[in-house]
Amino acid sequence: MTFKDLHIIEPILRAVEEEGYTHPTPIQEQSIPILLKGKDLLGCAQTGTGKTASFAIPILQHIYLDKQQNTGARTIKALIITPTRELAIQIADSFTSYGKHTGIKNTVIFGGVKQGQQTNALRAGVDVLVATPGRLLDLIQQGFITLKHIEYFVLDEADHMLDMGFIHDIKKVIAQLPQRRQSLFFSATMPKSIVELSGKILGNPEKVTIKPQQATAEKVDQALYYVTKPSKTKLLIHLIEEKQAKSTLVFSRTKHGADKIVKILIKAGIKAAAIHGNKAQNARQRALNAFKDGDLAVLVATDIAARGIDVDDLSLVINFDLPNVAETYVHRIGRTGRAKASGIALSFCDAVEKADLKEIEKLIKQKVPVISDHPFAHEGVEQAPMEKKAPQQQRSRHSNSQKNRGGGSGNSNSGGNKRNWKQRR
Repeated sequence: MTFKDLHIIEPILRAVEEEGYTHPTPIQEQSIPILLKGKDLLGCAQTGTGKTASFAIPILQHIYLDKQQNTGARTIKALIITPTRELAIQIADSFTSYGKHTGIKNTVIFGGVKQGQQTNALRAGVDVLVATPGRLLDLIQQGFITLKHIEYFVLDEADHMLDMGFIHDIKKVIAQLPQRRQSLFFSATMPKSIVELSGKILGNPEKVTIKPQQATAEKVDQALYYVTKPSKTKLLIHLIEEKQAKSTLVFSRTKHGADKIVKILIKAGIKAAAIHGNKAQNARQRALNAFKDGDLAVLVATDIAARGIDVDDLSLVINFDLPNVAETYVHRIGRTGRAKASGIALSFCDAVEKADLKEIEKLIKQKVPVISDHPFAHEGVEQAPMEKKAPQQQRSRHSNSQKNRGGGSGNSNSGGNKRNWKQRR
C-alpha cells in the first residue's frame, strides 16, 4: 500500500512525497482511513511508529477541505496536547512539513520561555495549536486562547501525561472543549487509569494497536553488556571511541546521572551535552539542535526529556541505565531504527538491574544478545550462566581497541560491528 491508496488530497500527498515517504507505516495505514471518516480513535503505539503523521495528515485534510467551503476568520480548529516541550516542537514541525502546500497555519506553545512570541502568533491567527498543558491553561486564563471552535482534539503520550502529574490539567482542558468534536487518544501503554481517562474523552472509538516488537525490535540490532556500576562510564567511553557513530543518544535514569555522565565524557575529550527537566528550555533546545545538526556527537538524556527527539539517521542508542519500566526500553530503542532505517541499541546491565532486564525480555519476547567479552566484563560482575563468548574476531578487536585507548578511536568500524551483532541475533 502507498499513501496514494489512502485517498490523501494532492497538496498533502505532494508534501509527504517531498519528505521522502511513499509507503505508510502500520499505524498510518490503519489510522488514516478511520480518521478521514471522522471517527474517534484510541491508539496504542510507541514512539517511532509514525503516529504523528497518522493524525496530522487527516486533521490537515479535514481543515483544508472545510476551508475550501467556508472562508472566514482563522480560528483554532485543532488542538494537540503533549507532555513535553521537545515533543510539542516536533509535532508542530510535522504539521508544518505535511501542510506546507495547504496554507494551514500552526503554532506551538510551551512553558519555560517568555510567552510574547507565542501570544503574537496566536493573535495573528492559527488553525492548529500544539501545546503542553500548563502553558495552555495559563494562556486560556489570560484570554489569549479559546477552545470553543475546536473540532479535532488529540491527546498524545497519555501515559506520560499521567506520570508527570498532568491529569488535573487535562480534565480542565476537556471541560472547555465542545461536545461535538473528533477526538484522538494515543498511549504507549493501557493501564486502568489510562482506560478510564480515554472513556472521558472518547465516544465510541475505533481502536488501533501496534505491538512493541512490531514497532522497534525488528529493525534494531540489540546487544547487552554485563558490567559493574563503577565500570559503566569506562565502558561507555570505550564504545563511543570504538564505534565512532555519527550520533549517539545515551539514556540515564536520573537527571543527576545524566549530568555526571556528561562531565566524565567531556573530561575524556568527548563532546557531549545533557537534556533533562532541570535544564533551562533554551539550553535544552541548543543541545538538541546541535545534536540534530551533527555538531554534537553525544547527547545524554532522561526519558522524559527524550520525548520528541527525532533525529534523522540516529545510528546508536546506549542504555547507560536500564529503565525500571519495560515499555520505556521500547521507547528508547525506538529512537533509532525509524522509518526504513536500521539502528543499533546497546544496553548496560549491572547486578541490580537484572530483574529489569527480565521484564524487558518478557515484553519484547526475545533475549537481548549478550556481548560477554569486552574490556570490563570481569571487573567484579557475575555473568549470566548461559552466556556465550563473543567470536575470536570480536575478542581481538576489543583487545586491540583497549591497547589503543590512548590513540582515540581504535581500529574497528561501525559497519563491521553491525554485522557481528546481526550474526548473534
